[in-house]
Amino acid sequence: MNLAQQAFRTQSPGQLDLPRIGRRLARGVALALCLGLSLGVVTATAQAQACSGDVNRDGRVDGVDLAAVLGQWGSCPAEVSSVTPGHGSVLGGTVLDIEGSGFSTGSTVRVGGALCTAVQVLSSTQMRATTPPGTAGLAPVEVTTPAGTALAPTAFTYVIQAVTSVTPTSGGFIGGTSITIAGQFLGGTTSVTIGGVPVTNLVVVDSGTLTAVTPAGSVGVADLVVSGAKGSLNVPGGFTYVAASTPPWATVIEAAPDPTVVTNASLRNAIAASGWAWRVRDNSTQIEMLLIPAGTFNMGCSASTTYACAADENPVHPVTISTPFYIGRYEVTQAQWIARMGSNPSYFQGLPNSGSRPVEQVPWIFVQSFVFGTGLRLPTEAEWEYAYRAGTSTAFHSMPGFPSGTNSDSQLGVIAWFNGNSGNQSQVVGLKAANGFGLHDMSGNVWEWVNDWYSATYYASSPSTDPQGPTTGSLRAVRGGAYTHSTNSRASFRLSRASGYSDSSIGFRVARNP
Repeated sequence: MNLAQQAFRTQSPGQLDLPRIGRRLARGVALALCLGLSLGVVTATAQAQACSGDVNRDGRVDGVDLAAVLGQWGSCPAEVSSVTPGHGSVLGGTVLDIEGSGFSTGSTVRVGGALCTAVQVLSSTQMRATTPPGTAGLAPVEVTTPAGTALAPTAFTYVIQAVTSVTPTSGGFIGGTSITIAGQFLGGTTSVTIGGVPVTNLVVVDSGTLTAVTPAGSVGVADLVVSGAKGSLNVPGGFTYVAASTPPWATVIEAAPDPTVVTNASLRNAIAASGWAWRVRDNSTQIEMLLIPAGTFNMGCSASTTYACAADENPVHPVTISTPFYIGRYEVTQAQWIARMGSNPSYFQGLPNSGSRPVEQVPWIFVQSFVFGTGLRLPTEAEWEYAYRAGTSTAFHSMPGFPSGTNSDSQLGVIAWFNGNSGNQSQVVGLKAANGFGLHDMSGNVWEWVNDWYSATYYASSPSTDPQGPTTGSLRAVRGGAYTHSTNSRASFRLSRASGYSDSSIGFRVARNP
């Protein structure tokens, strides 16, 4: 006879003793609990017995214990063990990962008493939710399930995430501008967009600083959006795209650097970031010029595999060119000289292609007559070497097969006319491979006057920013090598001649400020 039959035995309809029935059922259920939960608990020595059904630990399993169990019948209350991240923007939008137990479908999450959105119950131990907007400071996190509400052990902190500056605030529409974003609570940023397009090279420097490179965009203002663990922060009009500026003295040939010419992305980005058109033509002389962006390089000795440096190429020293400038893509030709000066001083004139060969036999002082009144000038010696190197540090600038330059003299013929391939005469400009900026004949063909006085010891005391050369002297610096030699076409090789000196191997190229 089972417990239920015993409980109802001898009871006829209308005579049920309900209290008695309840007591018998309670004892039966409690006994079942005891038997079911305490199996295997009795020790081998039988010194003691433990019964997990004895909820109140009074040594008995009875109705009191059953009442305690039935009082907790149903789903167990949720528990929250952790919430990450621990802080986010007052604007809301921070995605919280919540760990704990007892999570179930229909659970809700509140932060500071406000309901979260996008609540996902991933499992009974994991939830995800997006914070609502809040007020700066601490806000309790609560998870509510059918069994009740659980409070997270630590509060969520609302912070005022902000962008205080974007530097620079504008750049070329072709992209490539390096920007620095300053603010507070920017750590955890995973993306930045400008005009809805992701930036590249995003770096979280620290909680208050980000760096990135702008994407291409459309001319005009664009919103900048910082997104990450703390949500998304919109900076309306945070960046302005501008068309590449054209110098007032020039006509644009190409606003953006041609990737097939300026193959190094860093150089292209630097050119774009300057805000000036890359390739222009000087209106007064029709000389084609390329933009050289501001930058820093090590000036001085770059020995080749065959030839060591001279004493005047040392010490190697850092130099900063603080502002962009334009420089002739080619050496000034005989035709360009004649068009301005009316006569031709060159030794290699009268040939079918003489007009496209570099003008030579021009003393430094004659060059001043050529540039007078045009806004053109000779480059400084530092500008010349910076333009030559185009990001390289080797004896010879970059060339096909050697994107970072080379020290091998055997490759000189790829970029230069020298005594091994020139036939002992100047050649048409632009026939040899260009350097990283797109400049031709920086090595060989004819020497090039620069603006500086020459001093063999100047490098020891040269300013680190925009050096102009010695204030006085008797000789002018000449750079680049010529068709007559192979020993002097290295990036750092220096020659000097008197201002009135002329030779069939010396010409020049011009520079100009935007």
